[in-house]
Amino acid sequence: MAKPPAVIGVLTEPTPPTWWKAHRHQVALIAGIFLGWQLCGVSSGAADHDQHGTTRPAHSTPSPTPSNTAKENHR
Repeated sequence: MAKPPAVIGVLTEPTPPTWWKAHRHQVALIAGIFLGWQLCGVSSGAADHDQHGTTRPAHSTPSPTPSNTAKENHR
């Protein structure tokens, strides 16, 4: 007759993962969203526009107007 199989070891349930191991991907996602939001807010320059109001050209030139002397010279 055949011998019963020998017991080599005892199987046990693995220990449950720690909170960090179970949720580290969620923490990384939230941190990435927050940092991306911060970087987009800094690079867009939105705060500069609010402080200075509407944007204006750097310099202005007077608009050309017809001169009255040119009309008087042709008469």
